[in-house]
Amino acid sequence: MEQTVSYVMVTPYTIAKSRTGGVLSRLLSRLDLELIGAQMIAPDEAFAAEYAAALRKQNLSSDVTLLADYVEEHFAPSAGRRHRTLLLLFQGEDPCGKLAAICGHLYPEHQEIEFITGETIRDTYADLILSPDDPSRVTYFEPAVLTPRNQHWADQDLEMFSRFLKGQKNIIKNIKYPDPLKIEQTLVILKPDNWKYASSKPGTIIDMFSRTGLRIVGIKVHRFSLAEALEFYGPVEDALKKKLAPDFGKKARELLEEEFKLPLGKTVEDALIGTFGIDYARHQFSRIIEYMAGTRPEDCPPEDIHKPGTVKCMILIYEGENAIKKIRDVLGPTDPLKAPGGTVRREFGSNVMENTAHASDSPESAEREKKIVQTNNNSLEALINAYLLSLPQN
Repeated sequence: MEQTVSYVMVTPYTIAKSRTGGVLSRLLSRLDLELIGAQMIAPDEAFAAEYAAALRKQNLSSDVTLLADYVEEHFAPSAGRRHRTLLLLFQGEDPCGKLAAICGHLYPEHQEIEFITGETIRDTYADLILSPDDPSRVTYFEPAVLTPRNQHWADQDLEMFSRFLKGQKNIIKNIKYPDPLKIEQTLVILKPDNWKYASSKPGTIIDMFSRTGLRIVGIKVHRFSLAEALEFYGPVEDALKKKLAPDFGKKARELLEEEFKLPLGKTVEDALIGTFGIDYARHQFSRIIEYMAGTRPEDCPPEDIHKPGTVKCMILIYEGENAIKKIRDVLGPTDPLKAPGGTVRREFGSNVMENTAHASDSPESAEREKKIVQTNNNSLEALINAYLLSLPQN
């Protein structure tokens, strides 16, 4: 079967209630689809109206009409403020059918308490409450997520999304804080070890970060180029040389002394530090780059240095008071074995290198890192356009 693309839209209410991680956990752990793009958007009135109209064109069933009315009312700005909405792009075989099955139905009979199983996203996070006096009248409705039921409507929606995304910013600025000087942004990277196989890990980590009370204002799927990885982790190389070279130079001297039963002086140890020790530190640095970009610096042809790497990350921008400290407290120390219980790295990290996530350690680092990974840019529009161009022309 051919590979096609579909989407899931996470509603503003679900985002505001910090349920993003739970939704992602379901989508990532129970599907054989690839998450290829993600972007936080802030719909305007025109987008809400066009999206609602597109839903109404699909059919006149009560659940579609309910969704269309919801989009028109709740996706549009209120009191002059746009609302954060998350657009997720998935690729694979029959993505519409698979996403629809995970998201679940909206039929009223599924809302009776004995029929709610928690199996689908809507079972868990959506609400559809009917009037006890008139079962045909809905008194409260929150769908949690939206996804098209067939590929025809998915392709039409993606065309609409592409038009809207053109010129949209990747970082949402939709709120004025009482004291803006107290507000920080911090960068978080969910590293490649979270994406090796279908897993709830990325969503669970986001769920753990949600206890900080911070807002996600930007998100994207990213593949580090070798150039980006080298620049991002450049300061680590010198730190590794200072930390590892003396220890391994000394260890090399001790091993040589034991092997040859010959005492070696400081001159030999210094020489080993400057050769073997430095080479070992460089080797460890190359491993970090390979982990983040998918290839070692020495193995990458010069013409490929700026091309996206072969491994995937997710980049998130969190915003709020003391954002940097709050995120790092939940993240835990670099070494997962030294991290306290309940922290991200203690729960999911394997070792100092594969420690599952990165977070900026200072406002200066956050600004530097955001610039390197181009947090103001998102590939989602380009991905949609490339897919649409690949479709057979009628």
